[in-house]
Amino acid sequence: MLETVAYGLAIALNLFIIFIGVRFLLVPHAAAAGYGVPVEPGKGDAFLSVKGVRDLTYGLVGLALLAFVGVQAEAWFMLVVALAPLGDTVIVLRHGGTKAVAFGIHFATAVTVLISAALLFAL
Repeated sequence: MLETVAYGLAIALNLFIIFIGVRFLLVPHAAAAGYGVPVEPGKGDAFLSVKGVRDLTYGLVGLALLAFVGVQAEAWFMLVVALAPLGDTVIVLRHGGTKAVAFGIHFATAVTVLISAALLFAL
């Protein structure tokens, strides 16, 4: 049971961040608004693309580690990559986003990623 939950959560988180990355590449301004810091059309497009590539890459690396290296590598990856949503929490707060988005989305994501790491380490 623990194995199913640990693998399932890790796969779901990696697929979700792939989705977010693709969204930032395809509809960057809508994605930025969902992120919590809206950007005016025509402004910041390069940085929104950078975010998209970053997130897409994180998700693909996570899936590759799980598939080809193993659970311990994925656990360490999740532990380290939790820094990204923690940083996102701070970014949203510093740039006029709401506390609800900062903590309800980004901080909650960081906690979920850390739970995933803990479950993977437990295997």
